[in-house]
Amino acid sequence: MKVYYTDGSCSPNPGPGGFSVILVDGEKMEPVRLGFDGDSTNIRMEGRALIAALEHANGEECEIFTDSEFWINVITKWSLTWEANGWQKKGGIKNLDIVQEVCPLYRSSKAKLTWVRGHVGDPGNEMADQWANKARAEKITL
Repeated sequence: MKVYYTDGSCSPNPGPGGFSVILVDGEKMEPVRLGFDGDSTNIRMEGRALIAALEHANGEECEIFTDSEFWINVITKWSLTWEANGWQKKGGIKNLDIVQEVCPLYRSSKAKLTWVRGHVGDPGNEMADQWANKARAEKITL
């Protein structure tokens, strides 16, 4: 089973953003997707990272570790109600474009989303954070 770590970065927030997807293969960890957006937010970059991981998995069974509890809740809980209500909720849905892209990808996948606390020394999360920052700072897309 494939294992991924994802992260997003924006500085300032909002401002230039980057994301990364790290593939874990035994002892080896390497970036397989990086992205840059000149005008974004942390939340948008976290969502883009999850989309990129799901696309990279290409329907294969995988586990995706993310420090974004927000996106896990959007994908696995809140979006179900929003969709049933015609993609509407009181006050509107922020980042609806990303929500509507990531939700069908996740639902048609064999992915398990797992929350990991960020910035506490988890090697995969730390590497994802470093590469997301690098993608943002160096405007890298992979």
